[in-house]
This record gives sequence, C-alpha cells and structure tokens, in this order.
Amino acid sequence: QVQLVESGGGLVQAGGSLRLSCVASERTFSWYYMGWFRQAPGKEREFVARISRSGGSTYYADSAKGRFTISRDNAENTVYLQMNSLQPEDTAVYYCATSWAGGYSPGQYNYWGQGTQVTVSS
Repeated sequence: QVQLVESGGGLVQAGGSLRLSCVASERTFSWYYMGWFRQAPGKEREFVARISRSGGSTYYADSAKGRFTISRDNAENTVYLQMNSLQPEDTAVYYCATSWAGGYSPGQYNYWGQGTQVTVSS
C-alpha cells in the first residue's frame, strides 16, 4: 500500500503563490501516474492536474491552466504542484493521488494522501 503525505498548504493573499509537495512511501512511485485534486467545502472533489510516470506528459483542468504546474522527482518519490496567481476560488483542501491509468476522475485513483489546506484571502 502506498502512503502519500502532502505538505506546503497555508494562507496566502490573492495573487500569491504556494508550492505543494506530496511524498510517497514506496519505491514503486515511478510506476504510477500522479494527480492533484481539490475539494472545497460543500463541493465535490475535482481534478486539478496529473502527470505521467516519467513526467513527460501533463494535463490540467481549465481552472489550473497557465497558473499551476505539476512536476515530479522520481528519485525523491515526490510530486509537486506549483500554484501561482492564486485566487479566493482556489481555496480548498488539496490532495495528491496515484493512478495506474492517469485519468481525470477521482474514481480512477487508488491511493490518496490526507490533504493539505490552501486558503486564499481576497
């Protein structure tokens, strides 16, 4: 079983930046696509970004394009989400997750971290 631990969340003003990290417990980290999702209070969990096993392919939700960058370091078993130009609507708990298939639905991801809170003030 893969354990994932996110960090890097916090409180930031609109227009600011944060870098989220997610460290995996297993050396098999490089076997998985990795995704970032977020969930705001009262809303469903939504896809943010995903990255292929090698890091050579990325895909973003429309809300993240041009502002967020997903990357990974397989030697460090870590995936990152650099978030720039943050807005209040980005406020949510952010989760990283593993997937064999690299889809965009939460149901296609098998292991999840505990989440890290991101709050953007206006």
